[in-house]
Amino acid sequence: MTTTETGLPLFVLGRGTDPHSERGVDCPGELPSASDPALVERARRAKAALGDRVFVLGHHYQRDEVIQFADVTGDSFKLAREAAARPDAEYIVFCGVHFMAESADILTGDSQKVVLPDLAAGCSMADMATFDQVEECWEALEDAGIAGVTVPVTYMNSSADIKAFCGRNGGAVCTSSNARRALDWAFSRGEKVLFLPDQHLGRNTAVLEMGLSLDDCVVYNPHRPNGGLTAQQLADAKMILWKGHCSVHGRFTAECVDDVRERIPGVNVLVHPECRHEVVTKADHVGSTEYIIKKLEEAPAGSSWAVGTELNLVKRLGQMFPDKNVTFLDRTVCYCSTMNRIDLPHLVWALESLAAGQVVNQITVDEDTTHWAKVALDRMLALP
Repeated sequence: MTTTETGLPLFVLGRGTDPHSERGVDCPGELPSASDPALVERARRAKAALGDRVFVLGHHYQRDEVIQFADVTGDSFKLAREAAARPDAEYIVFCGVHFMAESADILTGDSQKVVLPDLAAGCSMADMATFDQVEECWEALEDAGIAGVTVPVTYMNSSADIKAFCGRNGGAVCTSSNARRALDWAFSRGEKVLFLPDQHLGRNTAVLEMGLSLDDCVVYNPHRPNGGLTAQQLADAKMILWKGHCSVHGRFTAECVDDVRERIPGVNVLVHPECRHEVVTKADHVGSTEYIIKKLEEAPAGSSWAVGTELNLVKRLGQMFPDKNVTFLDRTVCYCSTMNRIDLPHLVWALESLAAGQVVNQITVDEDTTHWAKVALDRMLALP
């Protein structure tokens, strides 16, 4: 086992080591216990004191120490809808990341307050598309003479500003579950789609589900003049993909798939569509977080599954379905670092503050942005 200069092992979260792995083959390992053993009881007391005034949402990628206090678990859009379905809850504590809390604020009533336990819990993918950058992109499309035939579609994993941009410009929001339907809708209204901010979900949906070719897709890089594309490339493209990605799902490679098939005979490879195109094409099954959970729930006992998504969820799935062999697709540990900022100490602080009458870390979206973001969300909700 490799050690640091202080003599501490580098594989403290793994059970077993491997020269090709950061923390060991036996992923995901164990997170250390909370430093304060009284935190669990404090969270219980604060939540009980708040009663029905608080509704706690827990995203699938959250740590177990946080999930245990969630009233509902799910993906980002499911949780935002669950919050909207609880109009009597004064406080919505969203154990997720910033764009998710924004969506909850957009869909909940004016009297409700949405709290994010740690404001540093952002999303690297959402941060890859800023409002100013997208406005510049749209200007480039206007200069190329194609903005009028382009429909913007943004993934749920985007800021409220980007959702509002799509709302103002005739576009919609999509999730990983309904991306195909959203793109069908968009192409019925225009010749091209500007897909934000995850290039992989856009490419995988267009090519693998809709029959478009890779040549029909171009990638707009906001850090290069005109996105690094000529007017002719924009004119020829059907899918204009934003150069963004998920830092977790983007780690998986085609070599990961080959390696796990060699190590585990008969393994089923199950991945999220935010993974790279070459990973998705090598996988046996591709689908959203809810799809992944359902697929394992329905899988026969004794079957083996290598899952390509966030590690907290993969670990939880292994515990939920002990009759199946569930393993992480990659050899290396891959938590969502920003999602993991919502830990038990932050949750306890937020709940105790609310119980004491102090609203902390409230997430609010301004009225104009809320209006247009909701327009884009409502277009998605109206999809067949």
